[in-house]
Amino acid sequence: MNGTVWISAGEASGDIHAASLLEALKRREPGLRAIGMGGPALAAAGCAVRFPMRLISLVGLTEVLGGLPRILRLLGQVKRALKAERPRAVILTDCPDFHFRVARIAKKLGIPVYYYISPQVWAWRSGRVRFLREFTRKVLCILPFEKEFYALRGLDADYVGHPLMDQLPLAELDAMPPEPDLLGLLPGSRRKEIRALLPEFAAAARLLRRDRPELRIALARAPGVEEEFLRAFLPPDLPVEICGPAERYRMMRRSCALLAASGTATLEAALIGTPTVVGYRLSAFSFAVGKALVKVQWVSLANLIMGREVLPELLQERATAEEFAARLRPWLLGSTALDAARADLAGLRRRLGGPGAADRAAQIILDDLAVLNR
Repeated sequence: MNGTVWISAGEASGDIHAASLLEALKRREPGLRAIGMGGPALAAAGCAVRFPMRLISLVGLTEVLGGLPRILRLLGQVKRALKAERPRAVILTDCPDFHFRVARIAKKLGIPVYYYISPQVWAWRSGRVRFLREFTRKVLCILPFEKEFYALRGLDADYVGHPLMDQLPLAELDAMPPEPDLLGLLPGSRRKEIRALLPEFAAAARLLRRDRPELRIALARAPGVEEEFLRAFLPPDLPVEICGPAERYRMMRRSCALLAASGTATLEAALIGTPTVVGYRLSAFSFAVGKALVKVQWVSLANLIMGREVLPELLQERATAEEFAARLRPWLLGSTALDAARADLAGLRRRLGGPGAADRAAQIILDDLAVLNR
């Protein structure tokens, strides 16, 4: 039996989740070989990364359209690699706009496809469930409401729990007291979102320092983002401590409150227990299209899981320094508001269940491959 799997991630959080899954697979099959597309986490887990994930790191519809020729070339290269390697399985992590095309290629080549971190088809384009039924062997979902969503549409997905429950060192973080004079900034991992948000984040921090001159600012640098790039969007009169990726979670816990780009970081922040204001901006066209298509009330996973707004969301024209500062100010100036915000986050961990998501996903994949090879 071919001992090779193709594993693919297209952005920073998917790279981390895919790496955890690969490690779980290797614990069960030490001789397993992995190749594919990803970033530093997958490479560190032992995957031979043929294609760096930065090749598809795009945000918004207009950006995707502009990068289409490059993506089509990349898909051709992936197809040739899959034909040459004939891996035992293709494992895809999130990033549906690219990975659905990879799934189609793999299915036509007779390679079973497993989708880990299932795409958020419940938010928009629910018709994609039909695609998943046709082109994947298993869909492995990580949010508690997804299994029922798929079941109502005829797809028996497996709920494995959320990988953040393994990746976050929660016991260590819980022992760290938040610092009342520290504001944390999480401007995202993609350059376009950083360009759009970090100037407003920094301006909000300056406004807040007028009220509290002792307020300190820390910023978490995502993997692959250089400090020099971030500094270009920070005013010289605003002192900012930039933390590397390894210090990210400690900075989030140390902070009294956070200002974050919409994405996985907001769920991390909520699980860590730090009140967070969420911001995001897209091009006007991308946002208009998304607003017409997206069928959910909130963009933050914490809000979707809890069924209410536990993290304030300021999107598009509301993603301004003044509005960010106005939402953060009560937390930074009053302990009652901050205590209420922290209490609001307390039930989220229970909703996501315990650790072990990657291990459960790995066992499901290997058990299904064993069935195929009988």
